[in-house]
Amino acid sequence: MLPPSPVPSRTPSYATVLRTPHAARTFGAALLGRLSYGMVSLSLMLAVNASVGSYSVAGTVMALFGATSVFLSPTRAALIDRHGPRRVLPPLAGVYAVLLAALAYVTWRPGAPALLLAALAAVAGAFSPPLGPVMRTLWSGLVADRELLRRAYSLDGVAEELLFVSGPLLVGVVVKFASPAAGIAVSAALILVGTLALVSSPAVRAAGVAPSDDKAAGPDAPPAGRRLLGVIGLRHAVLVTAAVGLCLGGLDLLVVAFAEQRHQGTGAVSWVLAALSAGSAVGGLAYGAVSWRASNRARLPLLAAGLGAAVAGAGLSPSVYVLAALAAVAGLFVAPALTTAYLIADESVGAGSRTQAGAWVNTAVNAGSSVGAAAVGLLVDRLPPAVCFAVAAVPALLCAAVVARGSAARAAVAREAVSRS
Repeated sequence: MLPPSPVPSRTPSYATVLRTPHAARTFGAALLGRLSYGMVSLSLMLAVNASVGSYSVAGTVMALFGATSVFLSPTRAALIDRHGPRRVLPPLAGVYAVLLAALAYVTWRPGAPALLLAALAAVAGAFSPPLGPVMRTLWSGLVADRELLRRAYSLDGVAEELLFVSGPLLVGVVVKFASPAAGIAVSAALILVGTLALVSSPAVRAAGVAPSDDKAAGPDAPPAGRRLLGVIGLRHAVLVTAAVGLCLGGLDLLVVAFAEQRHQGTGAVSWVLAALSAGSAVGGLAYGAVSWRASNRARLPLLAAGLGAAVAGAGLSPSVYVLAALAAVAGLFVAPALTTAYLIADESVGAGSRTQAGAWVNTAVNAGSSVGAAAVGLLVDRLPPAVCFAVAAVPALLCAAVVARGSAARAAVAREAVSRS
């Protein structure tokens, strides 16, 4: 096992994170593989629609791909915790890349069978390698200082945000010169090369397999055999990130509806969503650069509440320009909230469950986003925009209140126990 970096003698920075032995190489390989996820959704949507000429079929294929990818993520992560990333990631990436290549081949020409596309997409999603949770687990082994780890997680979150912005742009470049199916082929190559580069890193080779009976690091460590979501800290992180996902999924659709009602084009929608991503990137970098006195568990509900308040306020925007500004404000809370949730997941469980814990947080935000988009889609034609924005904000505000109250109650019980002793 590689020894983690020592506690820095000066205020830790992002440069300190990247100077950690093997960090830059490992992080770069993980980002290369994760770029595939930034490209594959749009590529698959365009390729299926071009092949079968039906957005409904394309939407169904995407839903199946997303469902198996998201909901089986904790299972794949559990395999990695049990057997190690070097044994599990290459087979996952190999099967996933082959299935993506098959999808690219089938959709290259018109007339692909819809049932075949649905089957290939569903199975491909089931094998998608959880590179994000794996990288966050590796960060825990690379750096020992919790302040430095927070900066590593912030950097990781911002980089992931930028990947999902740049991925569609790369797809746009690809489709100018080739069939949309080429974007799927590029995604297959990226995930395979990135994963193989990641597992060849000394940080992964040294990681090995953590003992499955490790005690959780946090005060909520469950007894052996108890379900992972029985850990209160992890459960709170999953609850809040699911609410964040619900809020963001609804916001994406509301931006489109807002622009259409004011007869704005898709360019206006792009600017608003770009402002949201930019705000998230700025917020993530600033959040990681500041030393906070409050604990992660105290900060998480505050960040979720800030996001909810900003989304609710966005519904009162008189124009697209104001909406873009408020979207940027909302974005300031997104990356910090997710970073904090991942930190809580990391500190709440033992080393043998960290990848799975991070995958649960990742699953929560992705599943919440899908449900949020579907729920707001049912309301957007029936309620005024301001009301829809407020409804989208409710999950974040409500979960923030529930988690904050629960944390306060536990702190009070702990203080009482100390005073009695």
